[in-house]
Amino acid sequence: MKAQFGWLALVALLHSGFASAAEPITLRVADQKGNMRAQLEAAGALKEELPYKIHWAEFPAAAPLAEALNAGAVDIGIIGDAPLLFALAAGAPLKAIAVNKSDPYGTALLVVSESPLKNAADLKGKRIATGRGSIGHLVALKALEQAGLTEQDVEFRFLGPVDAKTALNNGSVDVWSTWEPYTALVETSQQGRVLVNGRGLWAGNSFIAATRSALEDPAKRQAIQDYLYRLSAAQKWAYQHLDSYAKTLAQIIGFPEQAARLSFERRALHWQQVDDPALIRQQQSTADFYQAHGLLAQPLDVSSTFDPSFQIERP
Repeated sequence: MKAQFGWLALVALLHSGFASAAEPITLRVADQKGNMRAQLEAAGALKEELPYKIHWAEFPAAAPLAEALNAGAVDIGIIGDAPLLFALAAGAPLKAIAVNKSDPYGTALLVVSESPLKNAADLKGKRIATGRGSIGHLVALKALEQAGLTEQDVEFRFLGPVDAKTALNNGSVDVWSTWEPYTALVETSQQGRVLVNGRGLWAGNSFIAATRSALEDPAKRQAIQDYLYRLSAAQKWAYQHLDSYAKTLAQIIGFPEQAARLSFERRALHWQQVDDPALIRQQQSTADFYQAHGLLAQPLDVSSTFDPSFQIERP
């Protein structure tokens, strides 16, 4: 597939900044279910020779990705707002450098198709599978609160996506609170349905987080900025070529094409800089919510966790 964005011109512009290095640096990128890599590959954004190398690390969920960032095993990664807060509260040396805004519908509480549950009020006394500190956990807590319930009214079982899906299917839990593309997979396979969707419960923010050591390295910082330009352009391309992109995404994540397409299309993603005061307020609200529910031991001031200096659109 031919590249769509004039990558050659960008590479030529940036090569001078990287030319002093004897060997190209390696940017270690943590991805979740092929999210970023699929867009870049489908758009042809990685076909041209880059002035740096990319080493991909694939994760099934945000918790192990956050651990990799905290350990310095990767330089940047894509992570939801709630898991990022837990990482920061644990002392991880991270900064949020870009935000991917989305329709939060697909971060949802799922039940099997034949479940008698009809709404959030029916959750009382039920078993909910989700990842501790995940956006699924956040949405479940918000759904309970909206229905006048608390976490004491349910039994949380903290499981990874694969185990949670199995638990829902075999009846070990009543509800699975998860995110895309798992929501789309359950729906399109007709194995379950959405009981409560995330609209009105979650801001729909996912971030690119970078380690402090990567940000303090001038060459890596330059590589990260170039990567963001490519990623933003590739995402726009993906929405303009949904059929082609869905095929690539399905191959990378090992999901049926129908599920891959649905999960991406309805999220209506778009990258933004992290310089919006409203964004910081949203993140602070989530931190305060978690602290009020005892999931964060201490109050967390999020204002210092953003680095607004990175651009999304190439000048």
